[in-house]
This record gives sequence, structure tokens and C-alpha cells, in this order.
Amino acid sequence: MTPSTHTRPSRKAPFAAALLSFVCLAALAACGGQPAGDADDSAPRATRTTRFTENGVTVTLSVSDWHASQGTLTAVFTPEAKGFHLYSTDLPPTGIEGVGRPTAMAVNGVLKAQGRLTAGAEVRSISVPGVDTPVPVYPDGPVTTTLPVRADADGDATLLLGYASCSTQDGCTIPVSDRPVHLRVTGDGPAFDAP
Repeated sequence: MTPSTHTRPSRKAPFAAALLSFVCLAALAACGGQPAGDADDSAPRATRTTRFTENGVTVTLSVSDWHASQGTLTAVFTPEAKGFHLYSTDLPPTGIEGVGRPTAMAVNGVLKAQGRLTAGAEVRSISVPGVDTPVPVYPDGPVTTTLPVRADADGDATLLLGYASCSTQDGCTIPVSDRPVHLRVTGDGPAFDAP
């Protein structure tokens, strides 16, 4: 009879792995850290950028060039589907003959606008069936807008965003009006609440 080639698994390996894990966690705790997955979710987090998607458009917001209580708020409006455009910031609040809604960003609270909302895209006019007046829109795809702002003091502020996206072939999404996004202004400048 030949000796068996089967060997029993070592019981030392699982014990060593468990001991190593315990030592790593103890060292992390001693340094004031926390293991991944155990982050303290009760602490408020803030960020200089945030985004949300609503009614066919993703809006990415950021704060830049902050100095001496002044800076720039940027909003990039990106239609989710190809072939969709956004309307001019100069469109009347109720559109033209009820068609369209302006791309808009306003601030309130401790933030104040230092000028007008501007867009980094050329406006073009389109004809809409049943509407006598041409409608001003941006080319299909994303539109970047900027708003210069200043802070009167530390405290809370709110951005109010509006937009609608349309396609000449597929129609329009439901307009968004006065969609709030909250910020907290400190000595370091404005920061968005983490989503």
C-alpha cells in the first residue's frame, strides 16, 4: 500500500489571516482612521461640484475662481439623448407662444448675482409648427452657463435652476422650473451639500 498523497489543510493559515486583519484594524483605529465601508455617515460632507439628472437632462454644477467673497457658478446642462437642444437663457419665462422654457440659474440666500447668466454656445433660431415667431435655441448637446456671484456673509444659499430640452423629431421633455440646489458658504467659499 502506498502512502496517501492527500495532505490535511493547515489550520495556521486562517488563524494568521485573522490575526493580520485584527492588527491592521487596531493600527488604523490608533491613528484615528476608519476601515473602508465604516465611514462616519453622520458627518456632513460638502463639495465644490455636484450633479443631478431630471427630465432628460443632467446638470453638473461647480464653483470656481473663488477669491475675496466672489467667484463663478458654472452649470453644464447635458441632454441625455442625442438630437436634443436647450433653449436660450433670453427666452421669456413662459416661452414663445407657450413653446420652450429658458435655461436659467438664479441664486438667493447669502449669495447674490454679480451679473447675468451667460452661455458658452451660439444661439440659433428654429421654426416650430404652429408658432409664428422663431424660437431661440442652442445647438443640440451640452450647454455651459456661468454666473458671477458674491457672498454677503457665511450661511446658506440656494440655486434655482430651470430648463427644458426638445428634439425636432422626438418632441420635448417636461420642463424643470426653480429646481433648488443648496449650498453652504463659509470662509473657504460656497460648497454644495453632498448628494
